[in-house]
Amino acid sequence: MAHAYTPGLKVTERVLVKKRRILPLKGEVIVKVGDKVNPEDVVARTHLPGNVVPINVANKLGIPPEDMAEIMVKKVGDPIKEGEMIALKKSFIKFFNTPCEATVDGTMESVSSVTGQVLQRGHPIPVEVKAYVQGEITEVFENEGVEVSCYASFLQGIFGIGGETNGVIKVVTPDNKAILDDSLITDDLSGKIIIGGSLVTADAFNKAIKVGVKGVVVGGLDDKDLRDFLGYDIGVAITGSEDIGTTLVITEGFGQINMASKTFELMKRHEGETASINGATQIRAGVLRPEVVIPAVGEQQAVKDEAPSDMSGLVAGTPIRVIRHPYFGHLGTVTSLPSPLQKLESESMARVLEVEFDSGEKAIIPRANVEMIED
Repeated sequence: MAHAYTPGLKVTERVLVKKRRILPLKGEVIVKVGDKVNPEDVVARTHLPGNVVPINVANKLGIPPEDMAEIMVKKVGDPIKEGEMIALKKSFIKFFNTPCEATVDGTMESVSSVTGQVLQRGHPIPVEVKAYVQGEITEVFENEGVEVSCYASFLQGIFGIGGETNGVIKVVTPDNKAILDDSLITDDLSGKIIIGGSLVTADAFNKAIKVGVKGVVVGGLDDKDLRDFLGYDIGVAITGSEDIGTTLVITEGFGQINMASKTFELMKRHEGETASINGATQIRAGVLRPEVVIPAVGEQQAVKDEAPSDMSGLVAGTPIRVIRHPYFGHLGTVTSLPSPLQKLESESMARVLEVEFDSGEKAIIPRANVEMIED
């Protein structure tokens, strides 16, 4: 049988999910293998070096840099406080002495007799890494972090914004075709992860942010609305650090596109359960997809050595999503994979597949124009 590999998005009812929670610098791991954790539990912590703030003392006091050692009151390594004197230019008359004061709280990092500049180091910045998902610690990386594992329902989206968060799932549209508009956003949705249908409107998303909704999962989004939300265009850089208060996961693409029936039904089955979501997306090398993780209720026990499921590649019967014009966003099933190259409308030769869409329509599409929906 013809066989091909192609990128895919996972949408599955049950899979072993493993998340590595790693510190940016070496620090302290505060859990051990076998511990049960909740999404908000801190599993590791460290301190980042404080920000460096320069101050040109020589210029400020009007002295040559080589005289720095004579006028410094504070030495390298000394603690300093904002407004505290760190250098003093003395005069014959004490009243005319000129001080130079620290501009941050922290420590004295360095003093240069070449440039006359002093570097002030702010206090270390505490950093905590949370578990993100409800599960079990299955591996500890000494001084670095942990691996959290759980059995969960799991789905990946096309695009997202906003970072990691968690909340109770609430389906707010009657079906996967309905538009999520602002009339469906109510005050009682605060702290929830809400599920929509084919599109979230700009007014709805802005209201969700105002109400305090933790996350929105929906089929599509107008790219103009995305620019309005953020105030700038998204490039090829990674998303996920946007400070908007609500995480957004788009499951199908830009525009009004019905959420896949399988995805919507999965969300409905788990309504009322707690999910962890992350909108971080990267579309260049090292692809990163936004995701929704719904840990299995009452099944935190994880099997560390369970082998991951194999990606078998495209075969007849594989569910796919088309990712390019003219069938962008359409869902269907592969019916055959012809081996010979075929000529496209552009006159180029490419491998193709035959697909039957959910509507019953059939088409022949280049294999590069689809992605699998992995079960």
